[in-house]
Amino acid sequence: MRKDIKASCQKRLSRIEGQVRGLSRMVEDDRYCIDIVTQISAVRAALRRVEEEVLRDHVAHCVEHAITSGDKTDQREKIAELMAVIGRSDR
Repeated sequence: MRKDIKASCQKRLSRIEGQVRGLSRMVEDDRYCIDIVTQISAVRAALRRVEEEVLRDHVAHCVEHAITSGDKTDQREKIAELMAVIGRSDR
């Protein structure tokens, strides 16, 4: 992973970690259910953004390298991995 992407992801994940701790406090404090669900949605969206950033970097680095290498086995493997991850993320 490129250093700038890694730093960006770490920053986002630290924020998400704080959001999750906040969710725990909301549950502990018996906050209104809809407020909790709203915050859960915000955490999910934040995680999706991190996932997209990591996938973009993967395509720009790992998949691109496999394509330019000319190694058909590596190309097929990287594409299969990418398709499997995309398939799982829709669930």
